[in-house]
Amino acid sequence: MTNHSETPGSSENGDISQAAPPDRAHRTPHAGPGDEHQVTLRTPAELADALPYLLGYRPEDSIVLAALRDRDGRGRFGGRARLGIPASPDDWAGAAGQLVHGLVTGSERRGVRPEQMVAYLCQEPGRGETGRDVMERLRPLAQKLRVECGALDIPVVEALCISDGRFWSYCCDAEACCPAEGLPMGPPGTSVLAAAATYAGIQVRGSLSELRVRMLPREDAVAVEQAAALDATAATLVSRILDADGRAEVAEETLESAERIMRRLAEAPCVSGVPAEDLRDDRLLGHDEAAALILGLQDRTTRDRAAAWMEGDEAAPALRLWRALARRCVGPYGEHAAAPLTLAGWVAWSAGDELEAREALAMALGADPDYLFARLLHQACNEGLDPESIRRCLREGREGGEGAADATAEATADDDAHDGPSTGREPVRPSTVSASGDRRRTRSPATPRAVRRPRGRRPQAGRGRAGQSTGAKGVASAPETGRRGPGDVDGSHESAASPTSHA
Repeated sequence: MTNHSETPGSSENGDISQAAPPDRAHRTPHAGPGDEHQVTLRTPAELADALPYLLGYRPEDSIVLAALRDRDGRGRFGGRARLGIPASPDDWAGAAGQLVHGLVTGSERRGVRPEQMVAYLCQEPGRGETGRDVMERLRPLAQKLRVECGALDIPVVEALCISDGRFWSYCCDAEACCPAEGLPMGPPGTSVLAAAATYAGIQVRGSLSELRVRMLPREDAVAVEQAAALDATAATLVSRILDADGRAEVAEETLESAERIMRRLAEAPCVSGVPAEDLRDDRLLGHDEAAALILGLQDRTTRDRAAAWMEGDEAAPALRLWRALARRCVGPYGEHAAAPLTLAGWVAWSAGDELEAREALAMALGADPDYLFARLLHQACNEGLDPESIRRCLREGREGGEGAADATAEATADDDAHDGPSTGREPVRPSTVSASGDRRRTRSPATPRAVRRPRGRRPQAGRGRAGQSTGAKGVASAPETGRRGPGDVDGSHESAASPTSHA
């Protein structure tokens, strides 16, 4: 049974008490403004309340692991990793092993092996279920996590299930502190930790589904009009892009149109609320304009030039434009969303918003798993690399070769992964323009693929409904509601994910 007076917990600066005396103050006082502000957490309730502040959002249908390490006799949170709960219990063992080993491997790569773990299982009840039913149904999954951690000699000091506004501990069966009916979660924002997080400037962004919906394709009457505009534009634009002279003209038209619309977005009046902001942006973007931009960005060189709008006054309207274009990739044009989603992820990462960056890049890989720029950025973002090298390249205007951003991102990922410049890497071979953004090394250079033609819709887990997202290579992932779910790894906190294969 877990001794809850010694249960590791969170603080906004990562320090927690591992052996707090019973009379110790809940919040550690600090002598001056330069000292670290600390919060000591002792109970499962406090650990449950800490979860959104650990991740920066409220996880849904998720397994979350938080690594702990010792510092001067006090626990400190290290890496945090999230994985969608597989729909089939047959996949739970693989998901548990993948998540545990990915988090431990990433932590070891950064020189700090986890000493303990805190595990969370978050899932809302299905039809006819109660929160307690969810807890019991997921108990074998909690046990598999404990076994996987135990095999690496890393004990799970607390495992919690959060469901239907209540929480349960899998490590304690004492009725006094962990009753069978569970305990209610406190109202959001009312705990000591919430106050400390607010003081420290830490914000909880809501749920992942609320973030993803900003980049999902529209499914209303407007989607029919947008699909018709895409069909009409493709009939004339694709043939121009496939022509050498026409391709250059389309690139200039695409970039000029994007700049014009970005100015329009920047000058638009402010509105209150995220849904209202997205609706305003949608109204400022015509169907024909969106279609021309979506198709024009399928050219990799054009996309690379657009990626240069990643900082200063250009970043915010560029991110709004890329989100709006992703919402317009409707019907059979779903795969075309890889380009605007990758640009949205890149701008978000460049601006320091790693949460939106990871989600946008995971969705881009859901639209096109072979999109090289998205795959490399996703890997680099999850491993906590510095985007400055890519920004520097784009500032210098490296437009001389197709896929300059791909090559830069690849070099950045490889160099950092090897703790220095890679000396034995295979040189980049000549490649053709690929609508997916990948270097098709087996294709003949005589076969142009400047833009993809629409195909019939295939299942796109990364762009499905809320909670259905496709993982990316280089990040822990597992089936989620019948599809692959992205593993969110906080690379800035000593964690990274292991590469995974995809069915």
